[in-house]
Amino acid sequence: MLAGIPWLLRQGAGAGVILGALAYITQSLAPALGNLVEGLGISGVRLRVSLGRILRSDDPARPATGRDTARDAGVGLRGVTFAYGPHAEPVISDLDLSVPDGDHIAVVGPSGIGKSTLAALVTGVLRPDAGQIMVGGVPADRLDPAHRVLIPQEAYVFRGSLMENLTYLAPASRDAVDEAVTAVGLTAVVERLGGYSAEIRSGLLSPGERQLVALARAYLTPARLVILDEATCHLDPVAEARAEEAFARRDGTLLVIAHRLTSALRARRILVMDGTSVRLGGHAEMLAASPLYADLVGHWNPTDTQELVP
Repeated sequence: MLAGIPWLLRQGAGAGVILGALAYITQSLAPALGNLVEGLGISGVRLRVSLGRILRSDDPARPATGRDTARDAGVGLRGVTFAYGPHAEPVISDLDLSVPDGDHIAVVGPSGIGKSTLAALVTGVLRPDAGQIMVGGVPADRLDPAHRVLIPQEAYVFRGSLMENLTYLAPASRDAVDEAVTAVGLTAVVERLGGYSAEIRSGLLSPGERQLVALARAYLTPARLVILDEATCHLDPVAEARAEEAFARRDGTLLVIAHRLTSALRARRILVMDGTSVRLGGHAEMLAASPLYADLVGHWNPTDTQELVP
């Protein structure tokens, strides 16, 4: 993937898409590498297929004028199916979903059910085997990368100043950076480091602090479609709530792959993924319609930090 970055840039991929792809591979597929020591098992096959999907381009030629601009941040999926290989069972099968511009949706379900795959499909990191994904009236794989941003669980930071890390995806004024830092709750980290000129090096930031840097970076972008793929899992519940609420106040659409049930309670609607069954609705509606969601709520204590993994 690293070796292919220059090629991806020539094909029109933006920095946000490349960072999302790198983080997606590291977060979701890297554990399969351990299986390669003993032989190429199913996890290895899924890794190989996913790498191939991300690295290949179906475009016959380099786009002449870049990517298309969406009219808004509404998301529509029609008949979307995706599997990690031609003989694998679909992770997502014939999915129809309509997310209007400005909506705030939390996605919940068991580990491995396809929540991160859905995030990767909507952001164009992966392409569906069948069906169509539209963002603001534009096919997801043709969308201008500046219109969307994916923040994965394992936040990416690089060696350089804190300011360089924060403004990597989009140049920003000092006032804009201050606003983003305050909004997502990064102020204490900036003060601990001694300001924006502090050099970021290995081991300097905790996992939660890296997530806050990534969240502030995304907040600074003009993207109106924001997807948080367990992007706050290393934060405590109070810090998580502050960050999610900051993005919910921005113009645009917010999709949260929920790590805790509190993320679902903050959303306007909840998408419950439970194998072949997918349900969408409000909290009360899901309690009545989804046994899985009712079970999760029944085992949840509002005073703890229980994760949404049965």
